[in-house]
This record gives sequence, structure tokens and C-alpha cells, in this order.
Amino acid sequence: MPWDWRRGLLGVLLIAAMAGAAGCRDQNAAAATAPPPPPTVSVVTVAPERVAITGEWIATLDGLVNAQIRPQVSGYLLRRAYREGAFVRKGDVLFEIDRRPLEATLGQATARLAEAQAQLAKSERDLARDTPLAEQRAIAQSQLDNDLSARDAARAAQASAQAAVESAELNLRFTRVTSLIDGIAAIASAQIGDLVGPTTLLTTVSQVDPIKVYFPISEQEYLGIADAVRSPAALSRLWQDGGGLALVLADGSIYARRGTVVAVDRDVDPKMGTIRLSATFPNPGNLLRPGQFGRVRAQTGVEASALLVPQRAVTELQSGHQVRVVKTDGSIDVRTVTMGRRLGPRWIVASGLQAGDRVVVDAPTLRAGTKVVARAAPADDAPAEAAPTPRREAP
Repeated sequence: MPWDWRRGLLGVLLIAAMAGAAGCRDQNAAAATAPPPPPTVSVVTVAPERVAITGEWIATLDGLVNAQIRPQVSGYLLRRAYREGAFVRKGDVLFEIDRRPLEATLGQATARLAEAQAQLAKSERDLARDTPLAEQRAIAQSQLDNDLSARDAARAAQASAQAAVESAELNLRFTRVTSLIDGIAAIASAQIGDLVGPTTLLTTVSQVDPIKVYFPISEQEYLGIADAVRSPAALSRLWQDGGGLALVLADGSIYARRGTVVAVDRDVDPKMGTIRLSATFPNPGNLLRPGQFGRVRAQTGVEASALLVPQRAVTELQSGHQVRVVKTDGSIDVRTVTMGRRLGPRWIVASGLQAGDRVVVDAPTLRAGTKVVARAAPADDAPAEAAPTPRREAP
């Protein structure tokens, strides 16, 4: 009898274990066939915004006037009379050339002038003596004609000798090479002892206050301002409503003073499809120098009701651009959109969206019809473009 009790208890336990295992298999099968939960996506709700349209172009700086300093006479360079890189005034002596050969030339020209003057005096005395004799027919008329010709030739010789003296004096003054303008003088290109001449570049002096800035704009941008630049007065007012032109320097800082457009070039570059504009910027501290590179930035317009989305919410395809919108039923709608300007990390949508649409920013590969759970993207999800650090002007 005890034996049968143990066998019965063992059977009951075995049956219970088999039933439990079957129940677990049924639960696992049910869990495997249940649909996954919808994914959670971050969205931004599109709303009209008033935004300033800003243009930015690569800029090259140059002197307002660049005077190449070349000697006007040939000779050996004896002295550099200025400090390289310093400010010089118009008329300041920059270089001195050996004067001795030109002094000798001046002496020869002076001697020839004296000789011509003596010859003229003799011819005039001969003419004065022979004129009454010819009237009295004491000498032949041909003698008087010869006196007149000799006097005229002597006058011409004197004039030529006088011009030679003036030329020699001028060349002697040219041995002192002076600055043609007020400005910054560059490092000298010639060394002391060099034989220089009219083709030799000694240095360059640039007027840098104000300084000139060149930058190219596209042909489409030019067509947008063509009517506004027909007169110098209108040209100077171009883009001034937004505060004028800003100059972003190579280190990312913004130059303290604003600029003004002064000229539009004659032609469009057929290779680049751009036209060059020039502007001037005040430069009282001479911080800006010719040859620098930077970026010119200007507010070119305002859009009163622009719809913007983060750039990473846009899928770029060969056929265009797409965004994914969460509909009211929680499903994805793939929209084809037309894009406008880029503004920092965001993009203006010209068409394809409406105010109130919820645009997905972190799941650009979801298929149309996919159910999702939408949550608002955090405020710092699309950080604004960092503003360049303002730069104080040089003292």
C-alpha cells in the first residue's frame, strides 16, 4: 500500500509539470504573434515666421588706391628713406638714386645752353649791323637773308638747349623717388646698390582708409537688384535697411564697422556666372589690409510668413526633396516639397507644407502609412547658427 501511494503522487506531479510547460509554450507563441509597438519620433510643428533673408559672399580686400612706385630715371639705388610698412604722406621721399651722372648731364646741358645763347647774341648783332647796309645797298640782299636765317637758327638752338637743361634738372629731381599718395608703404622690392630704371618696381603704397572690398554675386542675385543700382545714390543705399554690409574676417569675427556698395562691374563672368561688386569700409585703425580674405554678409530681404524645417528633416533625392509628416491618425505621410533658402541649420519650404503640419526630424526613412507616436522635438534639437564674435577695431 505505501508503494502505490508514492507512485500516484509521482504521476500527479508529472502531469502538473507537463501542463505548465504547455501553458508557457502557448504564452510564448501568443507573444511572438503580437504586433510591435509603434516607434516614437520627434516632430516640429511648422508655423509661419518672419525671417530676414541674408546673403553671404567670399570677399577680397584691396587698397582704395594702389600706387606702384617706380623710378623715372635709371641709376644705382643709394638709400631707402622710409620705414617699411609705415604710413607715408604724398610727396615723402622713399628712395634716393645716385645723382652724380645726372648732375654731369645737367652741366653739359647748361654749357650747350650758354653756347647757344652766345651764338644767338652774335647772330643778332650781325643782323643789326647788316640791316642798314642792305637798305643803303652797301651789301647784297642775300647777305641780309643769311643773317636772318642764322638768327632764326640760333634762336631754335637756344630753345633746344634750354629744353635740355630743363629735362636734365627734372631728371635730377627724379633721383628722389617720392610717394604719389597718402597710404601704407609696402616692404621694398629693390635693395640698396641695385641698378634700377623705369621698369623697376621699388614698392607699392596703398590707401587703406577707407579700404575697398570686392565680392561676386550670382547673376540671379544681380537681376534682383539691377533696378536698384541704376544711380550712384541708389547704389549707396543698397542693403542699408539691414544695417549695411558686414565683414566677417578670417578668424570668424565681425569687423566693427559697416560698409557701403560703391560699384557694380561692367560684365558677368561667363565661367562662374557671377558679377563683381565693390564696397568700401572705414578703416581708421588700418586693421584691414590689401590681400585679406573674408566674407561679406548683408540682409537682402525679409519674408513675412516663411515656413522653416530643420535641414536634417529633409531627404534630398535626384528628383527633388521629401519630408515626412505625421497625420492626425498617427500615420506617416511622405510629402514632396520645394525648398527655398537655407538659414543656418534650417531650410525654408517654398511649397508642399502648410502651417500646423508636424514634420519628423529624426526618422527620414519611415515609409508612408507607418504608425508612429509623435513627441515634440526639444528646443535645442536644432541649434541656431553660431554668431561670429564681434571684433573691436584697432586703436
